[in-house]
Amino acid sequence: MDMTLASMKDRDVRGQEPDRRFPGLPGERSEPGSPGRGSEAGRGRGASLPGPDPEVSAKAKRRQFSAEYKRRIVEEADRCKADGEVGALLRREGLYSSHLSSWRQQQTRGELRPKTRGRKADPRTALRRENQKLLRENERLRRELEKAKGIIDLQKKLSEVLGIETNPPVSLEDIDAPRSKR
Repeated sequence: MDMTLASMKDRDVRGQEPDRRFPGLPGERSEPGSPGRGSEAGRGRGASLPGPDPEVSAKAKRRQFSAEYKRRIVEEADRCKADGEVGALLRREGLYSSHLSSWRQQQTRGELRPKTRGRKADPRTALRRENQKLLRENERLRRELEKAKGIIDLQKKLSEVLGIETNPPVSLEDIDAPRSKR
């Protein structure tokens, strides 16, 4: 096997010829100015634009799971009876056991319930509402008391005019006194 220096230069480490159709792949450097992958030189003259970059982004995006999804997975894991079913579930869903344990804790704390829509109830607002209700009730009772006092006064005057004797008003002293003195 007679190889010259020039023919050895064209071979990669494994002894194979580099693929000239895909410059920039391992085994061949992309030189500036050549129409390789990292070069801007060949783009303006009818060269096709490369597709989406298959590289992994520099910063990973955290996965977010809805409360409904968490609740469904926890319920499904609770239904698993045989050995390895929970592991199969986690593998199928692409989850870790720590997800399941933290979601179970959230469920016991009541954090996986469906969220209610609208404004949250402010305890101060509830107290104000109850206070206003009690003030209205207090005012209504005062008006009723005034009416009752007016009716009682009218009955007293009417009984004086007609000469009907009424029971004398009972005082607190009479209530506290023993019955034998009455």
